[in-house]
Amino acid sequence: MEDEKELCDTVAKSLYSAGYEVDTCYDGEEALDYVLTEEYDLIVLDLNLPGMDGMDILRELRMKNEETKVLILSARSQIADKVEGLDAGANDYMEKPFHLQELEARIRSLTRRKFIQKDVCLSYGDIRFDTKKREACANGEPVSLTRKENGILEYMLLNQGRPVSQEELIEHVWDASVDSFSGSIRVHVSSLRRKLKAVLSYDPIVNKIGEGYRLERKEK
Repeated sequence: MEDEKELCDTVAKSLYSAGYEVDTCYDGEEALDYVLTEEYDLIVLDLNLPGMDGMDILRELRMKNEETKVLILSARSQIADKVEGLDAGANDYMEKPFHLQELEARIRSLTRRKFIQKDVCLSYGDIRFDTKKREACANGEPVSLTRKENGILEYMLLNQGRPVSQEELIEHVWDASVDSFSGSIRVHVSSLRRKLKAVLSYDPIVNKIGEGYRLERKEK
């Protein structure tokens, strides 16, 4: 199982480098606890797990959660195995061995699909964010952002038109180790607002007390 653990760590490192926050788990029963208690945008599920088979984890998850995207990784390459996985509720199925670039592309596709977003570039007013290159610009000028600032901006662009709470940002932009009472979210949001305002000459993020953060265009 050491090879499986190494593969998991390699995938996690690759996804982290691509801008995702990642939780890892090497045991089936522990993984089930994770997927039933945390709210993930996407789960990369290896079927070959000690303690509990990945297919059983998927079935348990789908009994309580039909929304979270699941991408199966498996050495089981028979058509019957793929059909079983997809029928059990998986959104995609990749055979081992696989290329990390293809895995990242499929994850981008699945997460965009969740938010009904087809383009790799998200935009709102004069703000644009390239979800593949992880680059932001405002008024056509590049804006240098940190990983967390990129994550906050991307999530707000995916959910434009409504306030986004700090609790949502914790669930979708931070990993499971973050303290929900930490002030780090406010610090990162404040830094993001300052950088965007420096280029746009106005603050595009409004904090609605009791509701959360919302993108707003400058009134003309």
